[in-house]
Amino acid sequence: MHRPLLAARWRKLTVDLRKVRTVTVTGCFGTPGRHPMEPPVPLWLRPIHAIIQDRIRTASWPRHLTSGKAILKKRKKVLMTTRKKLRALVQARNGLLVPGAFNAMSARIIADLGFQATYITGAGVTNMYMGLPDQGFMGLHEIAEHTMRIRDTVDIPLLVDADTGFGNALNVRHTIRMLERAGADAIQLEDQVAPKRCGHFSGKEVISTEEAVSKIKAAVDARIDPDLMIIARTDAAATQGFEAAVDRARKFSEAGADILFVEAVTKPEEVRALTQKLDKPQLVNMVIGGLTPIFDADELGKMGFGIVLYANAALQGAVNGMQKTLTLLRDQKEVQESSGLVASFSERQRLVGKPEWDALEKIYT
Repeated sequence: MHRPLLAARWRKLTVDLRKVRTVTVTGCFGTPGRHPMEPPVPLWLRPIHAIIQDRIRTASWPRHLTSGKAILKKRKKVLMTTRKKLRALVQARNGLLVPGAFNAMSARIIADLGFQATYITGAGVTNMYMGLPDQGFMGLHEIAEHTMRIRDTVDIPLLVDADTGFGNALNVRHTIRMLERAGADAIQLEDQVAPKRCGHFSGKEVISTEEAVSKIKAAVDARIDPDLMIIARTDAAATQGFEAAVDRARKFSEAGADILFVEAVTKPEEVRALTQKLDKPQLVNMVIGGLTPIFDADELGKMGFGIVLYANAALQGAVNGMQKTLTLLRDQKEVQESSGLVASFSERQRLVGKPEWDALEKIYT
């Protein structure tokens, strides 16, 4: 009785296979266990994945649905991991627009709206999870947990803010290993003195160039998957000037960084000059209300930036939305869906995948 439902669900999965990062050809089509580099099956898929594996082992599942070669042949393309996808997008240098996520729900909304990648923001996690300013309060545990939860929720590439790496070069090595296993596709490290602070705050200090380079080298050496990208950020522009920051970024490039990030430049001509002065793909950070002048993402793409980051646009929008909704509740003593200030009840359930969970529940009842 359940086979038609399972078959329909599996057909949908095969159609969407290109998009589902955590379902790989080896993992899905009967090979016992998982390859060491294969990420875990997402939580919502585990029950049906186990049933499919059992059907394959007992040869009771339609043969045409279990042939990885047939599916790949039909698609006429090789499945790309999210890391390979991100690398290709960044190397195109077309201004990939990346919003920041501060939890799994914000990441789901970002993916649902069609963005091709998201950035797990340290400032956002600190603000929204801890209720604290971005001044070095977040640790490895918090960012790793958020990365795991978000990786289990969306199938788009994840850029992860690892602050200073949470210590020296050895700590950086441990951080990279942890976040790679958690599902990061790119990991950002910066050269501030700990405790760090938001790049658009005053009072920043940076470590020596030699120590910063050693930490980037440690990060490059620590990764297991060569497609995991290392983003090297420098905050030296605020303390040593623009040219000194560019020189640091060059040294980070020589140390093996894949993406360069000169934070908090303050002049339009400096933004324009970055892609002329540095050879590697670059990330430019558009902080709403911050120190860097805002440019249109298409214009930044034409300049040659690989990534245009809006790390906390979703956060600031969420705060504004909560303030408006709660002000209405305080003053009017009620809030209706018709107010236009809140998502509908049905939209909320759609975003958290309730229909999929309902379908799974029917299998076991």
